Amino acid sequence: MKLKVQFNPDLVALMQAEIAAGEKAVSAAMREAGTSLKSAWRGQITGAGLGMRLANSIRSASFPKSGESLNAAALVWSNAPVIIGAHDTGPLIRSKNGFWLAIPTPAAGKSTKGGRITPGEWERRTGLRLRFIYRRRGPSLLVAKGRLNSKGRAVASRSKTGRGVATVPIFLLVPQVKLRKRLDLARDAERAVDGVPGMIVAGWISGKQ
Repeated sequence: MKLKVQFNPDLVALMQAEIAAGEKAVSAAMREAGTSLKSAWRGQITGAGLGMRLANSIRSASFPKSGESLNAAALVWSNAPVIIGAHDTGPLIRSKNGFWLAIPTPAAGKSTKGGRITPGEWERRTGLRLRFIYRRRGPSLLVAKGRLNSKGRAVASRSKTGRGVATVPIFLLVPQVKLRKRLDLARDAERAVDGVPGMIVAGWISGKQ
């Protein structure tokens, strides 16, 4: 007597199909989570008025680069982590040398290197000397004698009579600045993580249909 056992459907093929559906579902869910988080962070940054350039520093990538895996992952990061981190945490900023933070007024203009101009660069550019004025109330000042041009920038005066010359505040001096928290990146990250299991289950079921 011969006994023949046959499984219908084929269990091996069934398990392989189940694993393939799982790999597809996990990979798709991680790609979607990474892309959604990137968009959410970029939206926060532009909504806070920090500009598209900083928003575009947010990037994402999914792994593996090709193919599908049950161990798929997504990574979202910023190419400007220091700036993003500062707006996300609202840190207390102090001068590196322990003295003053020099905050340029509109009369100081902008740095030729981009960003805020420093007192040293301003003196080299204008040829004017800055003078320190201490104030007990409010920020102390760095001022210069000159005139304001049509753009509201302080420049050296060419007048021989002294007409139009004034003492112009160029920098405000403060011991420290508390940067306002303008972002909440953890909130969007938690939402993205919480949504992953549901996306995997939905994708796994639809992948077998």
